[in-house]
Amino acid sequence: MAASLDDDFEFNSQDYYSLLNVRKEATSEELKASYRRLCMLYHPDKHRDPELKRQAEQLFNQVHQAYEVLSDDHSRAIYDIFGKKGLEVEGWEVVERKRTPAEIREEYERLQREREERRLQQRTNPKGTISVGVDATDLFDRYDEDFEEMPGGGFPHIEINKMHISQSIEAPLTNSDTAVLSGSLSTHNGNGGGNINVTVRRVTSAKGWGEVEFGAGDILGPLIGLKLFRNLTPRCFMTAQCGLQFSPRGLRPSCSLMTARHLDQNTMGYLQWRWGPNSAMTTSLVRDTKSSHFTLALQLGVPHSYLMMSYQYKFQDEDQTKVKGSVKTGWFGTVVEYGAERKISRHSILSATVSIGVPQGVTLKIKLARASQTYLFPIHLTDQLLPSAVFYATAGPLLVYMAIHRLVIIPYTQAQKEQELELQRKSSATDIAKKKQEAESAVSIHTHMQTHRYSLCLIILNAWYGKFVSDTSQKQEKAKVIDVTVPLQCLVKDSKLILTEASKTGLPGFYDPCVGEEKSLKLLYQFRGVMHQVISADTEPLRIPKQSHRIESES
Repeated sequence: MAASLDDDFEFNSQDYYSLLNVRKEATSEELKASYRRLCMLYHPDKHRDPELKRQAEQLFNQVHQAYEVLSDDHSRAIYDIFGKKGLEVEGWEVVERKRTPAEIREEYERLQREREERRLQQRTNPKGTISVGVDATDLFDRYDEDFEEMPGGGFPHIEINKMHISQSIEAPLTNSDTAVLSGSLSTHNGNGGGNINVTVRRVTSAKGWGEVEFGAGDILGPLIGLKLFRNLTPRCFMTAQCGLQFSPRGLRPSCSLMTARHLDQNTMGYLQWRWGPNSAMTTSLVRDTKSSHFTLALQLGVPHSYLMMSYQYKFQDEDQTKVKGSVKTGWFGTVVEYGAERKISRHSILSATVSIGVPQGVTLKIKLARASQTYLFPIHLTDQLLPSAVFYATAGPLLVYMAIHRLVIIPYTQAQKEQELELQRKSSATDIAKKKQEAESAVSIHTHMQTHRYSLCLIILNAWYGKFVSDTSQKQEKAKVIDVTVPLQCLVKDSKLILTEASKTGLPGFYDPCVGEEKSLKLLYQFRGVMHQVISADTEPLRIPKQSHRIESES
């Protein structure tokens, strides 16, 4: 079901389709047949006991309300898009009776766009990078003759030789205009500087945008720049940029032009030309699929020309693990890099890369991306190609990560999930109690109404719904499951039981015994005197009897 008007979590909202036990694509005939059958079970006039009569009336009203909504095409379209809250809103155009389902969807998308624009105006979208360069060459290239003259010379000397901090914030001015304020500070071997930039970006149409940049710094001087983006065709776009730097040595103009084209669904081709202090022509090919990312680039320029090839493999696991490798060769030498990246929490990604080059030496680069902040730690190990440096740069981070992952990350994420589930259960305690009471009422009515005409050849002997834990005692296992034998027996019709792909929580006589956890339905039933057993996932459709569920008798 589509999301409701609010993004806030609405616990256990009644699913009308599940309540009537029909598919979301059910026809009016299917809805009517299910409604009539449930009315026969829950009609208040069929009960003389005052308590049962009251309980039946509540369930009858729920079934009637669900049928009223789903049997009307207009109300059903609103419910499919907005949920129950969409049926309660006032003053929205979508409640006009003359609207068709298609028009309702268009109205919903328009309102969503307006809502996103209002949200955008309240956001600053901060982004930042902190880079700390570490010189650890003394670990492998030691000057033994100097250690006797230096206090503590027996210990390797590790120092921070450079730092870089940058930060930017966005301030939406209108729906099409955005201002960006950014700044950075850098220091290297005792020398440093900084700069500040202001950029104003305007979206001119769905096909393009442009921005003007003003900058000032204590090294290169003021800067004025202009950048334009334009979609030329549905598969091709172009970016043009020019700037003017007022440096102490005079005016330094620069210009660049980049065009790109979709070669196929997963492949992009780029061609870039730059003119200025670092003039170059670069062409690259990028192929990105669900399981891999490949880049091939060639640059011809002054003073640097190079050929670069990189490959990244994406594992299809929960942690989004990636392994990557690249080789880059040119006038400056050759650099080989390899590394891995992994998601360590909901908002954090950790990566480590080993860079081996001539004449650069060996460097270990550690990167932590936390939400919109990035932390970089390039650790320079040696200026030479030493096997020991390569080994420790590869094995060291791997062993440290495995230890931290097992001792810190796993316990932390598990505790975080349990805390979120507990908060979710507490905030939904009232809804859970209400649903449990409704389920118990339905069971009472079913027990009172149950007769042989509902069973015929198919008899539900035992049915449990919830989370099953196989490696615990029976007492602990039942703590997260509920007995739904009677409600399912009353859903049997013509010696068949058919359950749709919707969550079983919405069925009469059901409720959620383990909020936020995976659930399943376990059935033991008898058909024509033969025992059958099946376990079905919560949202998996189920149709019984089936020959594959049959329990073979022991000889």
